[in-house]
Amino acid sequence: MPKLLLVEDDPALQLTIQTALEEKGYAVDAVFTTGEALDRLTQEAFPIVISDIYVDERTGLDVLDAAKRKDPRCAVILMTGRGTVETVMAATRGGAFDYIAKPFDLDVMLDAVERAIAVRSDDETEAEEEDLPETEMIGVSPAMVEIYKTVSHVAPTDATVIIEGETGTGKELVARMIHRFSSRSHHPFVPVDCASIAPSLLESELFGAMRGAFTGADRDRAGVFEAAHRGTVFLDEIGDIEFNFQLKLLRFLQEREIRPVGAPRSKEVDVRVLAATNRDLQSLVDDGKFREDLWFRLNVVRIVMPPLHERRVDIPLLARFFVNKYNGRYNRDVKLMDSGVKALQDHTWPGNVRQLQHVIERLVILADRIDSASVREALTAMESRERPVDTLAEAEEDQIRRVLAATGGNKSRAAQILGIERKTLYRKLERMKL
Repeated sequence: MPKLLLVEDDPALQLTIQTALEEKGYAVDAVFTTGEALDRLTQEAFPIVISDIYVDERTGLDVLDAAKRKDPRCAVILMTGRGTVETVMAATRGGAFDYIAKPFDLDVMLDAVERAIAVRSDDETEAEEEDLPETEMIGVSPAMVEIYKTVSHVAPTDATVIIEGETGTGKELVARMIHRFSSRSHHPFVPVDCASIAPSLLESELFGAMRGAFTGADRDRAGVFEAAHRGTVFLDEIGDIEFNFQLKLLRFLQEREIRPVGAPRSKEVDVRVLAATNRDLQSLVDDGKFREDLWFRLNVVRIVMPPLHERRVDIPLLARFFVNKYNGRYNRDVKLMDSGVKALQDHTWPGNVRQLQHVIERLVILADRIDSASVREALTAMESRERPVDTLAEAEEDQIRRVLAATGGNKSRAAQILGIERKTLYRKLERMKL
């Protein structure tokens, strides 16, 4: 029987739970404080951890984070007598196996432990049958847990949020999750790809236009902000909007009023604005291409999405999710093998989660099973045609990585080869999180 870690500051309840578990044959290491639990987790990996959420100055969420970092397969069961939406959300997103409200029947606890053991003992690598919504974020890595925590705090507010990250990391999914857990969730969520709209049309697209305002305006037309009244507008690739229009957007964020093109007066609109970019807005500000006051106004809360190669522990979860999704869509029964999971984890994923999703979709359609050989074949076939469409930022990062590898990490030499100042290279490395 596996050894369990129990974290409970109530001596009577701790003894009750420990006794019940030991009577079932489990070995139990019981502690009273979060600090003791974290010390135990640095010394030993426990297959199952049971922890109260509100223990002392730290919480069971800290225990959850440490247990998952020590062993991503660790099943963490959290208990609380005063749960909130935020803690449940954080626990779920953090990868907690179960969440039990106090007071509880001991049979409920024992059943949760038995289910956790059954899951750990199962060597089957297929995705679980339960599908998740398209807006669901998946991951148990420390970086993702921090994002879930930030989302849980910012979602109930109307704060403006800027979401940064490479292409394909899931910035829109974060925006949708913020909207879904907000008081505006029953009203529209309207995404706008600012990079795909001609600069001359962006103002009318967002603010609307009156009949006769310009050639082709044969009727009054509401803009995105008006259409999303009481909901959320997601401005993707906001770093691409023209400098002259940035002032109008700033005025809207400050005054919450729009003036449709050709309209004699402004009108109030109640929308929350979330924005995203794969560019370094601070660098654009330094270069005079993005208004500093707009940057300050957007940067109330900043969320940085990690690239997939920095959260490899999440790749098995994402892979199983996508296999399950596309097996259902295409009426297939493709198996995900351990060697396939390892091959997926070993890849660098320049296209991030979006690229992983496309690779899994291809494999489900074409392969009988997903193993190391089929993964390598799919990556070779897809990357050969995807590589030419890398963005300039992606190409730059790739070149920096190559030069650093060639110089053995010597930044001064790398800056010389790249033809840039060393401080410029340091700023780029900070943006790349290297």
